[in-house]
Amino acid sequence: MKKLMIPLAASVLAVTLAACGGSSAPNTSSSTTSGVLKDTSGMALYSPAGESATNIRCTGGCTSIWMPLRPGKAKLSGATTITRPDGTEQVVVGGKPLYTFVQDSAGKVTGNGAQDAFSGKQFTWHAVQSGGTVSSSPMPASGGGYGSSGY
Repeated sequence: MKKLMIPLAASVLAVTLAACGGSSAPNTSSSTTSGVLKDTSGMALYSPAGESATNIRCTGGCTSIWMPLRPGKAKLSGATTITRPDGTEQVVVGGKPLYTFVQDSAGKVTGNGAQDAFSGKQFTWHAVQSGGTVSSSPMPASGGGYGSSGY
């Protein structure tokens, strides 16, 4: 499991660099989305430990890396929506708010087990499995995943 401490400034810088094409080679050792919930674009869906439909912790800069899943972006059985602290809506399955990860590509799971921090809040992210359970498996040790992009 990789431990990452990313202050808000680094998050903004990473997003800016990614928009400018400043990313490194793609991660080729990530696992596939077999059994993992996906949005309509094939992106894996994640939820952080300690977050629930009534306790949204990923706000501000966190949402530039971990993007809240918006209604209409996935067809999931048992999905409901909540209103986030910023007034936007987010999809929830099994009480878990769902997010996509900026460093993923369709069919890849690179953020499972990632740890980071935003605004003094610690997060450990888990891919959400079909049925709403979270994966307890960490990211591949040899793979890049979150934090390997060289930002």
